[in-house]
Amino acid sequence: MNKFTKELKSLYPGLNRPYKVMIAGTFDIIHTGHTYLIQKAAEIGDLYVIIARDISVEKFKGQKPIMPEAQRMELIRNIKGVKYVELGSDTEDWLKRIIEINPDLFLLGPNQWGDENSYEKEVKKKGAYTIFRRLPTKDIRFSLNSSTKIKEKILKVYKSVRKD
Repeated sequence: MNKFTKELKSLYPGLNRPYKVMIAGTFDIIHTGHTYLIQKAAEIGDLYVIIARDISVEKFKGQKPIMPEAQRMELIRNIKGVKYVELGSDTEDWLKRIIEINPDLFLLGPNQWGDENSYEKEVKKKGAYTIFRRLPTKDIRFSLNSSTKIKEKILKVYKSVRKD
């Protein structure tokens, strides 16, 4: 039992269903950091995944994702441990769907932006009981454990073999 499961047991003693755990992200160029987060979240309970819309990625990251949202969603849907996957909101209110699903736990990745306490306060104001926590560790077994690192490596290899 991990620390998240212990906390959920203390918050919801006698719960007769699996915990609902949610994660969200872009999931562009799937890598071991993604699968590590998915695995850790799925160990806690039924895993719900929200995929960032193309328009949201462009707005917040300043660039379009490599893979379109439908393809990213299909990839995540087929990863072991994922119970439910959907596209996120294309509006400013990205917390809306979290409030509607009302998971027991929203698990942020170790280097994912945002503040757990702020998110938790915001959803509680709107009637949800979701707790927000951050996975404290990331997958360090492989050096290419982020989309940014993979993109940088692709560019480096491409530039070294390009003969213009």
